[in-house]
Amino acid sequence: MPHNNYRFNYDEYGNTREIVVLNEGLGVCDNSFTNKGTTFTMEERDRFGLHGVLPPSVRTLDQQIENSRLAIEQKSTDIEKFIYIRSLFDRNVTLAHAFIASDIERYLPIIYTPTVGEACRHYSSMFRKAHGLHFFPGNIDRAREILRGFVDRQIRVAVVTDNQGILGIGDQGVGGIAICVGKLMLYTQGAGIAPWHCLPISLDVGTDNQTLLSDHNYLGWRHPRLKDGEYIEFVQRFARAFKEVFPQALCQWEDFSKQNAFAIRDTYLHELVSFNDDIQGTGAITLAAIISALRVKREKLTDQVYLIHGAGAGGIGIAEQIEAAMLEEGISSSAARARIFTVDSRGLVTTDRRLEPYKEKFAKDPAELSWMKEAADASLLNVVKKAGVTVLIGTSGQPGCFDQELVRAMLANTDRPVILPLSNPTIQSEARPADLDQWSSGRVLVGTGSPFAPLVRDGRTIRVGQCNNAFIFPGVGLGVLASGAREVLPQFFTAAARAVADQVPAVDLEQGVLLPLVQDLKAVSREVAVAVGKSAIENGVAGPCAFSTFQHEGDPERLMRLIDGMRWQPRYLPLVPG
Repeated sequence: MPHNNYRFNYDEYGNTREIVVLNEGLGVCDNSFTNKGTTFTMEERDRFGLHGVLPPSVRTLDQQIENSRLAIEQKSTDIEKFIYIRSLFDRNVTLAHAFIASDIERYLPIIYTPTVGEACRHYSSMFRKAHGLHFFPGNIDRAREILRGFVDRQIRVAVVTDNQGILGIGDQGVGGIAICVGKLMLYTQGAGIAPWHCLPISLDVGTDNQTLLSDHNYLGWRHPRLKDGEYIEFVQRFARAFKEVFPQALCQWEDFSKQNAFAIRDTYLHELVSFNDDIQGTGAITLAAIISALRVKREKLTDQVYLIHGAGAGGIGIAEQIEAAMLEEGISSSAARARIFTVDSRGLVTTDRRLEPYKEKFAKDPAELSWMKEAADASLLNVVKKAGVTVLIGTSGQPGCFDQELVRAMLANTDRPVILPLSNPTIQSEARPADLDQWSSGRVLVGTGSPFAPLVRDGRTIRVGQCNNAFIFPGVGLGVLASGAREVLPQFFTAAARAVADQVPAVDLEQGVLLPLVQDLKAVSREVAVAVGKSAIENGVAGPCAFSTFQHEGDPERLMRLIDGMRWQPRYLPLVPG
């Protein structure tokens, strides 16, 4: 929540140089931005009146990290580890981020997927301290006033959810804000956007989850979800307030459900600096995996036939991104869409069905498909066989639906099928990589949405590349902020996808690994930021960076210098008395 006992001083790149502390004693320790715990030096203890407040020995940050590692190893479950890291973050954000960065591959699944899904489910019972903002019908009229309480933190990125489409588990009501908190931790880990510049926001428009409504411990607004005009008016009130208070900040829409996700993204495309990660981030990371796979196959995007099983926001977002990338390769929109098939719970999405508007773009006219004679022909397996699918993508949340028969059908179409079971969490993945590898004798090129154990093939251990949006959105955000982009263009995500694919080492591609190592998140995010910033300049939407006195001036070299200079590192900053 807002504090007025500190302020930040910045360098020319907009990076925090020091924190001016306006109080002393316990107040310094109680603020998670200024607290250093046992790392306060004796000089700092003199300066801020901390003698007697802390034990006499002084630790280094590395010692604190090691102590935190020993503590978390005592936790027996992932949700207990999640709670530990969150409590550490509440006490000392620098230590929390330094600890996560010490082994990002180990701790990313704890702070984000899949563990964050459990945190959303149990948010009310786990609640200890407020994180971010909760807007609901009882306070939306005060949105400007509430947001202004955070102006002193120079908010640069907000992740905003209406809590309806949380991962693969749906409507989680007030608990959805845990997703926003997790995403913003990755903005800090990947892009180096300091935690005080990040703001998680829940638009609590009610919930249709009866389990939550009947739970006397539920902390959210106890009301069925607002719909239609009431819902639209609520979101509009928030968006107007956010634009007025933080006109230069990036707004990431997160976990909105289906049609709402597309409607809100498109409505505010030119009004806010905003994007939807479930649509565009998912599309970009999937495209990155496909680009890597085609480097292995030595084929082009326009050579493939794509099938996306799961026509929700993520699935259609993937279709949009594949189309955009094929357009860049020189084919028409109609030719690109002819190569993309979408399947939902009723089978192939066709124009003779009553469809939600966002599905219409990729719906097929059955009259143009010689093999579509009856309803049974719309099945997943039949479409794979008759359409000649070479790239199969799962966003359905239906575990095990990519079975051995489906893999055999794919192998009949191409020697190296690309199969991407992306549904989260792990238990809802469309297939296990080990099964795909076994059924195809190692010929399937696979990437997953959740982390999986490495494959063992011919005595070799081969890691499974994870299509994790964390490779995309932090770098996109940093690139947008540094370039001063006035809006977030679709081209940014194609540039981001290519940048991610470029970070997969040749030795990994030789083994069929499609995505970078999670431990390389910072380096990948930097390359994504540069690619996005350059795209903003090339497409004429770049402008002055609102958060820096050093400007890129349309020069890619200066842009890279600015991006590097803006990135905060999790090391203790100097504290100076106010």
